[in-house]
Amino acid sequence: MKRKIVREIDSLSALMRQGIHLNHAVVQGIDFRQFEIEWPDLECEGAAFLGCAFPEGVSTDFLQKKGALVMPRLEGLPYDPYRGDLYSRAELMEGWTPSEDRSVDKAIYDHFVANGRSKPDVLEAMSQRLHDHAIDDALQDLLEGRIESDGKKRVVGIMGGHGTLRTDPYYKKVVRLARELTRNNYFVASGGGPGIMEAANMGAWLADISEEELEVVFAMLSQAPSYQDSNYMEVAQKVLTLHPSGHSSLAVPTWFYGHEPTNLFSVRIAKYFSNSLREDGLLAIANHGVIFAPGSAGTTQEIFMDATQNHYVTFEHISPMVFLGEERYKKETMIYPCLEQLAEGQDYASSILCTDEVSETVEFIKANPPR
Repeated sequence: MKRKIVREIDSLSALMRQGIHLNHAVVQGIDFRQFEIEWPDLECEGAAFLGCAFPEGVSTDFLQKKGALVMPRLEGLPYDPYRGDLYSRAELMEGWTPSEDRSVDKAIYDHFVANGRSKPDVLEAMSQRLHDHAIDDALQDLLEGRIESDGKKRVVGIMGGHGTLRTDPYYKKVVRLARELTRNNYFVASGGGPGIMEAANMGAWLADISEEELEVVFAMLSQAPSYQDSNYMEVAQKVLTLHPSGHSSLAVPTWFYGHEPTNLFSVRIAKYFSNSLREDGLLAIANHGVIFAPGSAGTTQEIFMDATQNHYVTFEHISPMVFLGEERYKKETMIYPCLEQLAEGQDYASSILCTDEVSETVEFIKANPPR
């Protein structure tokens, strides 16, 4: 039996293009009270309405009799399981002040912890899965060129230690690396947290500033080098006040590590409840390569997850892996020689590099597009 084509509709503009013809459509988070529609003429056989709001007189029974599935809005949640877009820093930070964190981000994290974290009840688990699927869907819209005007994204992921200080040489190196990648029309993605992740998103945001201006930023950041410093977020806000406009990049954090602040320098934030979905997905979307700055156990895990994706060509392409830190990866951990051995005779053997040079990294990424 041939499967029906399913259309996903998560915005008023998409709904207006469809009008009353919603057969086999998945309609997500739409407020139909904002849209004039001839309800008796509505076609919705096989449609699914997820968390939609309807005007008075349009009941669940009415829609079900027309052949639709209706999943109601879920009350009492600090997040929307049916959201149609990614987060922004303004949305997540709403309610935050230097003296007290009453942000949306913290409210969701507190709810996550209070409702089981790794063992939520059935309704909470379902809500989280729906939310993460909605984030997946919104992320694809971004990467495929339907959100920003520059077309399909050439994504380069940058991984590394969350505890790396803002004064660390590798923090500064990653900032400069992300600037160069952004200037070469790559789209930088990070895990969205502090340390190397913040450096990646900040470098993309500040791609247009001069080296002298960048040194001023580094001096400002040195006032709160660790994410555990009480004025850590306040200093980041000061940098944004000094440079209020910049280039887009992506952060992919998780509330599983919600005790770590989401950094403020990414324009698009795909925040997940599931850490496993987030980690595997972040590596999967980095189709133009992944750069590994020095990190600890989490970064090591990501290295071998990425190597596995390349080894088995899991996502139908091989992309470069660059290890930024010869001392760390060739001597301290021996990870790079191990990976060289693993890759011997495989197609991705020519797609790995270990270096300390920003320029060499950028040229390697340019010379090794996904294949």
